[in-house]
Amino acid sequence: MSKKLKIGLFGFGVVGQGLHDIIRGQDLNLEIIKIAIKNPEKKRTLDAHLFTTDHDELLNNSEINTIVELIDDADVAYNIVKRALISGKNVVSANKKMIATHLAELVELQEKHDASLLYEGAVCGSIPIIRNLEEYYDNELLHGISGIFNGSSNYILSKIFNENMEYGVALKQAQDLGFAETNPIMDVGGFDPKFKLAIATAHAYGLFINPDKILNVGIQNLSENDIRYAREKNFKIKLVPTARKISTKQVVTYVLPKFVKSDDFLFNVENEYNGVTVQAAFADKQFFFGKGAGGHPTGAAVLSDIAALRYGYRYEYKKYHQHNGLIHTDDVNIEIYLRYVHEYTVEKLKIENIVERFSRDDYKYVIGNVSLKSLIANRELLEQKDVFIAQTGKYTYTEQQIQTVANEATLVG
Repeated sequence: MSKKLKIGLFGFGVVGQGLHDIIRGQDLNLEIIKIAIKNPEKKRTLDAHLFTTDHDELLNNSEINTIVELIDDADVAYNIVKRALISGKNVVSANKKMIATHLAELVELQEKHDASLLYEGAVCGSIPIIRNLEEYYDNELLHGISGIFNGSSNYILSKIFNENMEYGVALKQAQDLGFAETNPIMDVGGFDPKFKLAIATAHAYGLFINPDKILNVGIQNLSENDIRYAREKNFKIKLVPTARKISTKQVVTYVLPKFVKSDDFLFNVENEYNGVTVQAAFADKQFFFGKGAGGHPTGAAVLSDIAALRYGYRYEYKKYHQHNGLIHTDDVNIEIYLRYVHEYTVEKLKIENIVERFSRDDYKYVIGNVSLKSLIANRELLEQKDVFIAQTGKYTYTEQQIQTVANEATLVG
C-alpha cells in the first residue's frame, strides 16, 4: 500500500517546472502543498497562493511529509535538507554539490531520525545509476565506473568535433540552450562531474570522499592544436570522471579530459547525453545511456525518487556499512598528453617514460606517465591558459598493484 505524499517543493526553475509538468494530469497519489521560491515578482502560471518566499512555511508545516529540494545554492540547500531530515521528513534532492560535500553527515541524519534522502536526479539526469549501484551491484566487485556525467561540456565537445565549431561559439550555444551556466566553469572545469563522481563512488565502493580530494581538470584550455591532434589519431576528446579499483584495497578517483577511441562506448555519446560505463567482476562491462541535462529528464529522475518514497524506499549504503577496508589513494600513474609552453612544466609534473614528443614555435606536447599525486600537487599549473592535459587511456601500476588485481581476477575467473 502506498502512502499519500504531501510535498513541499523548494525551487521552481527548469527542473522544478519540469517535475510539475510530468506530475500534472497523472494520478500519482501525491500533492504539492507549497512551493518556496526566491523571486516573488516573477510571473508564474500557477496560483499565487501556492508560492512563498518563507522556508518555514514548508519546513514547519506538519501536513507536509516530503521535501523536494531543487535549488542551485548548495549552502541554502544543505540547511533545508538538514532541517527536513531532523524533523523526520523524507527528502528528494538534485543538488550534487551539496550532497557530495555533506554525504557522510546526511547518511547519519537519515539513520538517526528514521528519514530517507534520495537523489537520483543529482547524478546523470535521467540515467538511474544510483539505484543500480544500490540494488543491482550491491554485492558486486566493481573494477571501475566512468563515463560522461556532464551534458554541458559534452555538448560543447560534440559541436567542436562533429561540426567544426569553435570552442567559444559552442559554449555560447550551450548557454543559450540552458545547458551551461552564465559562469560555465562548474561544467567545463570538471567540478560538476567531480561532485557526481563523489556520490557515485559512495554507492559503488562505500567510500565517502571529500570532493576537494578529487582532481578535476576541465576542457576550458582546449586549443585548435589539441583538436587537430585528436582528429589525426581518429580520437574524440571527452571529459571523463573515473573511479577505479587499482588493488584489492585501493580506489583512485579523478576527472580528466580523455582521448576516446571509436571502439569505446563513450565515443558516440553526443550533445547533452550522458553515458556511464560500469566494469564489474562478474557482470563484466555494462553501459547506461540517457539525457543528462534538461528539465524533463532530470524531473523524471526526481519523480522516480518521489514515487519510491511512497513505498518507504531508502538507500541502504551496504558497501559503506560492510567496512570493506577500501581506501582512497592517489598512488597511481596515468599516461597523459600534455600541451605546454615552458619546459619547466614537464619537469615540475615529473613526466616519465615519454613515448612521444613534438616541438615547434607555437605548439609543444609530450605523451608520458605522470603520477596522480603530482597532478594534484600542481593543480594551479594545470589551470594555466597555455597548458592542456588529456588522458590517453592507459594506466601504469606498481608491481604490487599488478599482483593484487591479477589475484582478484583469478578469484573471479
